[in-house]
Amino acid sequence: MTEESKLIAIAKHQTEIMKLVGLDVTDPAIIETPKRIAKLLVNDLFWGIDEDKKPHMKTFPNDHDYDQMLIQKDIVVQSVCEHHFVPFIGVAHVAYIPKESIVGLSKIIRLVDYYARRPQVQERLTQQIAKAMQEALGTENVAVVIEAKHLCYTIRGIKDHSSNTSTSYLGGVFTRQEVRAEFFNHINKPSNGNL
Repeated sequence: MTEESKLIAIAKHQTEIMKLVGLDVTDPAIIETPKRIAKLLVNDLFWGIDEDKKPHMKTFPNDHDYDQMLIQKDIVVQSVCEHHFVPFIGVAHVAYIPKESIVGLSKIIRLVDYYARRPQVQERLTQQIAKAMQEALGTENVAVVIEAKHLCYTIRGIKDHSSNTSTSYLGGVFTRQEVRAEFFNHINKPSNGNL
């Protein structure tokens, strides 16, 4: 199915949904809404479903024999809860201790965004990022923490606006108490935006 045919089909179904909830789909304010929602779903929220769009995790030889922790902190996470199709938004912290390879920092950010751009649960998202990093780098020494606020519980049900959800994946040496403590110490320090 081409992207254009997807957009047309989604817009058609969205029009029917809007009618079913009682909206006047001829109202000039919302007449283009089905097309906008179709574009939002295909181009913004769910493009990560397409395996062809997975970022290539180009690695480089670890020529300097760097064997300490590398942390990419406060990566923006914007995803959609697969249970209610409402957003969850937060940050990811990704760390690894290299062996023979290192990866470009922008690739880590792209990988997080790729897996976030699909209907998700935070637990699976955390694991997918970690396992993709492990595969690309050829090491188990990867840690991922995601902290997010879920609109599924802030706009419906309990309507709790103050809590966040944290998930973690600790692989390889990150399961050791001292390495784990160092990682959490780094990610819990306030970021200095004026570096």
